[in-house]
Amino acid sequence: MTPRTADPKPANKALSRGATLAMVALCGAVFVAALDQTMVLTVMPSIMRSLYIDVRNLNDAGWIITAYLLGYTVAMPLFGRLADVWGRRKTTILALALFMIGSAFCVFLARLDLFVAARVVQAAGGGALVPIAMAAAADMFPLGRRALVLGIIGGAAEAGGVLGPLYGAALSAAWSWRLIFLVNVPLCLILMPLCWWLLRPGASPSYHDAATEAEGTLPAGRHWWQKGRVDYVGAALMALSLAGVTIGLGTGTTMVNTGDGSSTQTGSPVRWPFLAMAVVAFILFVLYERREDRPLIRLELFRKPPFAAANIAHFLVGAALIIGMVEIPLYANTLFGLTEIGSGLLLIRLTLMIPVGAVIGGYLADYIGYRAVAILGFLVACGGYLLVSYWPLDPSNLRMTADLLVAGFGFGLVVGPIGATVTHASGSRWMATGSALVTVSRMIGMVIALSVLSSWGVRRYNALSKDIVIPLVKPDGVSDAQFKAMQDAAGLAIDKALHTVFSNFFLIGAIVIGLAVIPAFFFYNKRDRGDSKLPFLPH
Repeated sequence: MTPRTADPKPANKALSRGATLAMVALCGAVFVAALDQTMVLTVMPSIMRSLYIDVRNLNDAGWIITAYLLGYTVAMPLFGRLADVWGRRKTTILALALFMIGSAFCVFLARLDLFVAARVVQAAGGGALVPIAMAAAADMFPLGRRALVLGIIGGAAEAGGVLGPLYGAALSAAWSWRLIFLVNVPLCLILMPLCWWLLRPGASPSYHDAATEAEGTLPAGRHWWQKGRVDYVGAALMALSLAGVTIGLGTGTTMVNTGDGSSTQTGSPVRWPFLAMAVVAFILFVLYERREDRPLIRLELFRKPPFAAANIAHFLVGAALIIGMVEIPLYANTLFGLTEIGSGLLLIRLTLMIPVGAVIGGYLADYIGYRAVAILGFLVACGGYLLVSYWPLDPSNLRMTADLLVAGFGFGLVVGPIGATVTHASGSRWMATGSALVTVSRMIGMVIALSVLSSWGVRRYNALSKDIVIPLVKPDGVSDAQFKAMQDAAGLAIDKALHTVFSNFFLIGAIVIGLAVIPAFFFYNKRDRGDSKLPFLPH
């Protein structure tokens, strides 16, 4: 085993400090990219005005968010493989460059279609940073500290998502919404030389395991487009499949009864042609990968129970987490009458504990095992969602805060164990690829859950409220007090219908995250205690 394939153990203070600085730079890059996932949420009205999007075409504005999700998801498998082949340093610089270029175009573009294209480029760079950082972390620190380090990286990503809405609102208030994209340019210009200097060059030498790796050499039977060690044909098929899922489940409209006899547009039913494209592309991808001697993804990885279990668990995490991310602001706005800022502050009570739980969960996982901490995290998150599902119509501020903190902490606890299980199962040659796949699993879980539950929620609400009509004109012979009582009763019935739907959402979320306990039993249960010192402190 070469020094690069073994678990690197810091042998001296200089190496520990170098690894520390590299991890800080990578966490900074992941944090900046994660900010852009959510920072547009609070400034969407301003963006719509600048891009001349009428409120009647609200569905068009959704592409601003869907584009980031699309680029983020599609880029991960390819960049994960590139990081395993080219090395962490080159792919980090490429990812930061794409993120910077996409951000720069977002600053001055005034057409929606071009703006959406720029968001895809920006997201491709941002999404690539996550698996690269996870693989680089696994390279630099020994197995006994891997869960903690990956928990810290996951915490940086979650913290960016938490602060994104407030970050976007603050920068927009300082000048314009375009400032949230403009600041990415100098940040990337700072991070790129830092990462180039701090990250070790090259890919794992263990990959150079065949004579056909010689420059310019092609194995027998391979074509010109298959030259090299990255499967670009497989990457294209995987991109088509992921794009089909994202677009097919991420757009569309449906009609909702508002209680006054009118309807409004919301939700997103399926676009079947894109889903059909996704299925065909995925089948072709699997068939091609089985014959490819240097595949984009080693399908045999899924034969390892821990690897397959981690992907299933992360899929369920994404499905459950998106319920809270979407429904809590709606809950706060429609039932509690909170403003947009108030709704965002309520959501932060859930998301704030995710990075905290990620660090603590990673630390614990290195001591008591990945399996035990993952199971604990899933049970805690399940319990938190169950508590939310039992909220009354007017829960106290203390109760809302406590229940959301519990749920967020549970989601955070599982970040480190999932990442450590995947990198350990993937091996040194496929770490970044495995990290990309497990992140894609979470994103697909989010997309599918958002589409399915949105459609279900609309139907459920319409069924509960179909007989409720808020009177707008006072009938003859009815006093003002009686008319006011009729309106109040109808309004209360609408609130109860909404409350039932929201409670059902969180009950479903509790069931989904509770099911993740089953695959967690197949996680590694290693107890490599390593050393008691935290990895980011020189020793």
